[in-house]
Amino acid sequence: MAEIILNTEKLSVGYGKRIILSGIDISAERGKILTLIGPNGAGKSTVLKTICRQLEPLGGAVYIGKNRLDELKVDTLAKSVSVLLTGRVKTEFMRCRDVVEMGRYPYTGKLGILSSDDRKKADEAMAIVGVAGLADCDFDSISDGQRQRVLLAGAICREPEILILDEPTTFLDIRYKLSLMTLLKRLVAEKNVAVIMSLHELELAQRVSDNILCIRENSPDRYGTPEEIFSGGYISRLYGVSESSFCEAYGSSELEKLEGKPEVFVIGGGGSGISVYRKLRRWGIPFTAGIIHENDIEYPVAAALAADVITERAFEPVSEANVRKAIEIMGSCRSVICAISHFGTMNDGCRRLLEEAKKLCILEKGET
Repeated sequence: MAEIILNTEKLSVGYGKRIILSGIDISAERGKILTLIGPNGAGKSTVLKTICRQLEPLGGAVYIGKNRLDELKVDTLAKSVSVLLTGRVKTEFMRCRDVVEMGRYPYTGKLGILSSDDRKKADEAMAIVGVAGLADCDFDSISDGQRQRVLLAGAICREPEILILDEPTTFLDIRYKLSLMTLLKRLVAEKNVAVIMSLHELELAQRVSDNILCIRENSPDRYGTPEEIFSGGYISRLYGVSESSFCEAYGSSELEKLEGKPEVFVIGGGGSGISVYRKLRRWGIPFTAGIIHENDIEYPVAAALAADVITERAFEPVSEANVRKAIEIMGSCRSVICAISHFGTMNDGCRRLLEEAKKLCILEKGET
C-alpha cells in the first residue's frame, strides 16, 4: 500500500473569513497523481493554495506526513513541497537558468550560494522538460508555453516529495501537454513523488490520474478513481452539460445535437463517419446515422450529434429489421452520404443501404 504523504481532515478553505469549500478529506500518496477537476470558480486553486500554505485553513487541518502543515518550519516545507501556480511571473533581467536555479535556494543556506551540485540539478531539470536550449535566454523574452516549462523545471529541480501544480497545461500546445503528462508519470514512478494538480482537460485527467477529487457548487462532490468518476453520466452532471454530448469512454465532448427532421442519412461505421458527423453539425444540418454497432468507435460521436441513430447490438450482424427501418428513414431524407469504403460480414446490411440510395438517386456525388 502506498505511503500517504499529505492528507486533509475536514479542511475548510477560502479568503479572509469567507469559506468557499469545507469538509475536504483527501489523501496524496507517494508515487501517485491526485487531480482536482470541476467547473471554473469552484475553488480548485483555493484548495491548492491552502495545502501549500499560501492561504491559511479556515477550518480542519492539513498534514504532511505526521506533522501539521502550520507547525512545519519554512525551510522544511520548502524542501518537501514544490509549487507551480497559475499566473504570469514577471522577472527583471533574469535568464531562464536563473529562474530554474531559484528552485535550489532552500538547500543553499543563508548566503544563497549555489554549489556545483545545485547547478547540475538545475541543468538536469531543464533537460527533462526540454528547455536546456533556453538556459541563457531572457525569461521575459520567451513564449508563455516556454515560460511554463521553465517554471516547471524550477519546481522539479527542488527534488520535492510533493509537487503541487495548478493548471500546469495552461499555455502549452498539444505536444507539450502530452510531454508534461508523460513526465509527471515518470516522476511519480521513478522519484516516488506525490503529485497534486488541477486540470481542465478532462481527457488528460482521466488518463494520468490515480485519484480524482471533483468539486461542484463550492463543495467536494465525489472522490475516487478515474473509473469511478467517469461513469454513470456523472461528469455531465458535474459540469451541467447534456449527457449525450460527453463521452465518458474517451473523456471528450461534442457540441449539442441539432434537433429537427433529418435532412441527410449517413451510412457510417468503424470511425469512418466521425468527420462527416462533425461537418454536418458545423453546417447546421440535422442528420440520421446508421447502422452503427453499439461498440463501434464512432458510436459516442453519432449518439451526441445525430438527430437519430439506428444501432445494432455489439458483435451481431446488421439485422433485417434495422435494414428496413434505415431504408424507410433514408427515403425521407434529401440525400445520403456513405462514409464506408469496405463492407464485411457484420455490416453487410449497410451495403444494402448504399444500393438503395443509388436506386433512389439520393447518394451524394463523390461518395461510394
